[in-house]
Amino acid sequence: MLINFKIIYEKHFRDVYRFIYSLCGDESLAEEITQETFLRALTHIDSFQGKCQMKVWLCQIAKNIFFTHQSKRKRISDCEIDMDNSLPSQDQPLVKALAQKDEALRIHKIVHRLKEPYKEVFTLRIFGELSFAEISQLFNKSESWARVTFYRAKQMIHRRMEEEGSFE
Repeated sequence: MLINFKIIYEKHFRDVYRFIYSLCGDESLAEEITQETFLRALTHIDSFQGKCQMKVWLCQIAKNIFFTHQSKRKRISDCEIDMDNSLPSQDQPLVKALAQKDEALRIHKIVHRLKEPYKEVFTLRIFGELSFAEISQLFNKSESWARVTFYRAKQMIHRRMEEEGSFE
């Protein structure tokens, strides 16, 4: 089946964009997700079986990308909330400290010195943006194990940061 992707793009871009914009209400995010949608569709066009309209297939891809984006944002936000709740006296959560170059280097050094599996679980969760379910599958452990290991890694990092005077 020979498909002219340029025609598909021109015909459906506006519909996919409007669909995503209706979900997020953010023009730049809607445009970014729409572009990602067409890139994914292009790389997976051979999986389109024609059982639904092309526009429906594209909107399904867009919706999946949007929900993945939202879950990543939520994970980062949850991590910031967790950090605030676990150290009430702390001025800034660990994730915000990572955004500052000086603090980020200090945190990376501490993470590098963590023992396994704490180092890997923390890295996969924060930098790899994996869910606890995905981490648990990698280690062949329970999701609870992944959560507890991540929590303990955060505590170790906070404790070492406090010892070094980073959170004063």
